[in-house]
Amino acid sequence: MLKPFTAFSKSIPLDDSWEVIVVGGGPAGCAAAAAAAREGARTLLIEGTGALGGMGTSGLVPAWCPFSDKEKLIYQGMGQRVMETLKSQMPHVKPEMVDWVPIDAEKLKVVYDELVTGYGAAVLFHTMLSAVETDEDGRVTGIIVTNKSGLTAFQAKVYVDCTGDADLAAWAGGEYSKGDAQGSLQPATHCFILGNVDEYAYLNGPNLHNQNKQSPIYEIAQSGEYPLIPDAHLCNNLVAPRATGFNAGHIWEVDHTDPWNTSQAMIRGRAMAQQYRDALAKHHPRAFANSYVASTGALMGIRETRRILGDYMLTLEDYLNRQSFPDEICRNNYYIDIHFTEEEAKALLEGKLVEKQRSFRYGPGESHGIPYGCLTPKGLANVLVAGRSISCERAVQGSVRVMPVCLATGEAAGLAAAMTATTAAADVHAVDVSVLRSRLKEAGAYLPDQS
Repeated sequence: MLKPFTAFSKSIPLDDSWEVIVVGGGPAGCAAAAAAAREGARTLLIEGTGALGGMGTSGLVPAWCPFSDKEKLIYQGMGQRVMETLKSQMPHVKPEMVDWVPIDAEKLKVVYDELVTGYGAAVLFHTMLSAVETDEDGRVTGIIVTNKSGLTAFQAKVYVDCTGDADLAAWAGGEYSKGDAQGSLQPATHCFILGNVDEYAYLNGPNLHNQNKQSPIYEIAQSGEYPLIPDAHLCNNLVAPRATGFNAGHIWEVDHTDPWNTSQAMIRGRAMAQQYRDALAKHHPRAFANSYVASTGALMGIRETRRILGDYMLTLEDYLNRQSFPDEICRNNYYIDIHFTEEEAKALLEGKLVEKQRSFRYGPGESHGIPYGCLTPKGLANVLVAGRSISCERAVQGSVRVMPVCLATGEAAGLAAAMTATTAAADVHAVDVSVLRSRLKEAGAYLPDQS
């Protein structure tokens, strides 16, 4: 238990020149900042690392989750633009590919830089949210950040929380849930890239993905030779010439709101990457004998922490009913993807658990709506939330947490923030959703007309 310490006994510099401040520069934050600036709002994007893009760049996730419902693109607008712009710069990716498209992280960093700054938003890197100030009416009156300049206060009319962990909303006093009923969280994954891979052998050899029961990952995980490879989870893509990206393995009991805990997970993740290289070099030598660990993620792959309590909570029943909403700001069709507990992963490896019994997948053309009320935290007047911490039940969070959905909710939140900033009340709960939906459609979003 830490001792109390009184801080901020002296004044700190204040920058109150912004209308919209977005905290967190992952997919949701990039789309939010770009959308707000596109509407003419003076917009600042604050990011804790030195690059935009979050898990797709600093986290080294090797592929986008699907952008289509098997019939058409449903994550359109700004999300489609980001994916298509990156894809056009990757010659080995087929132009017609829209599902599980590989990601070149370095190229994607520049795509996000140009998207955000191209609309006129300012970006402040290596800057961490440190405190949130509120008044008695549930209005954020300022935030305090930390960087090489020390402590600085910022004020805006509207704030968009794209931290992934709902830090701003939670620190402002917003209600939230976290994990399951016992507080358990989905496992984390530390992504990595292996370089000097024999491309021909990789592309024409055995399918390494865990859905292929003949993948060498099963022999690797069952051998006992690699104690840091705990299960058969092994997503992988050719992300650049002779470079294979891996979203592989799990690290359990990681709570990203606990920095000590996350620090230990990062150390373990880097050691795991080396074991994966050694295991693949032995069990698939044609492709990986001369490979090496080229890079490990600067971010841990976190699947869940806090979920805000919004004006509306998206439920599993909504998902199963393919529900539409009059105030929906995007559609989603990604499957319910809750990763296994350590005990379940062991049972799966031993053939005692069937993976498809744990997930639900839509058929072609099927999707559900995400209402605007999932982005508006109860009790907070001038805060919006986008990304994986929107208001939803835990099962649904296993679907809406992925990057295409984050891009879509981010674009809607940024546009709503800009609309709110033009009003005297600056109340995100009072946005005219018909205007918001109309403007999103004009910008290219996929929003079918409501019957």
